[in-house]
Amino acid sequence: MLIDQGIAMLEISAAMMGRIETIHPTFIWDHQNRVLIDTGYPGQFPLIQEQLSDIGVSVQDVSKIIITHQDLDHIGSLPAMIQRSNHAPEVFASEIDKPYIEGDTRLVKLSPEAITQALASMPDTVPPEWRNAFKHTLENSPTAPVNSILRDGEELPFGGGIIVIHTPGHTPGHTSLYHMPSKTLIAADALNVINGQLIGPDLATTYDMASAQLSLQKLTHYDIHKVICYHGGLFTDNPNQRIRELAYA
Repeated sequence: MLIDQGIAMLEISAAMMGRIETIHPTFIWDHQNRVLIDTGYPGQFPLIQEQLSDIGVSVQDVSKIIITHQDLDHIGSLPAMIQRSNHAPEVFASEIDKPYIEGDTRLVKLSPEAITQALASMPDTVPPEWRNAFKHTLENSPTAPVNSILRDGEELPFGGGIIVIHTPGHTPGHTSLYHMPSKTLIAADALNVINGQLIGPDLATTYDMASAQLSLQKLTHYDIHKVICYHGGLFTDNPNQRIRELAYA
């Protein structure tokens, strides 16, 4: 979905844990750069390729990849993206989440206990081979090198300017982004949209809820006309006011 000039929201849907889950990576471009923000789950490269093709872009021409944080649904297809690009894209992430993405440290939400719980929550109808493949993915999460560090408050010179906003809480190094020309907040998992309403961090998936709530206050410093949430998609109904309400609730 084209959001504004030079920015589009992708819509990637697939069956997960017995239900359809949709996520929303963001794609930003200018005359020189093709920037993908987050890469979906493992195995979703063909879906990303299809979505980019729909807006007239070749996935092989992606020159920059920004990973907002270390969760599996954001880093999952990163290795495939790197392997399939014509020239290895420059990968950006926060310094805190970098060792997790590179595989030096286990993802914070994938402890052995968490993996056991995830497997136990799977419906009985899931075939054993799918269950085993899921277990293998959780125990061997995708890894890839991070080339450049995202620094809080810096302006990335892509797509007319993207401001980096460190919003820790959902993960220790979670990052949101502000696309200056379109006044779009790419919230990643700092915010969510459910039934058309913008809501705060999800307690069930947030590493440090107190930090996540405090991070929302940083978002009130920007003039935001649109919000892209990784889970829930686009929100445009007076986001400045709604974010203030959530930040100071």
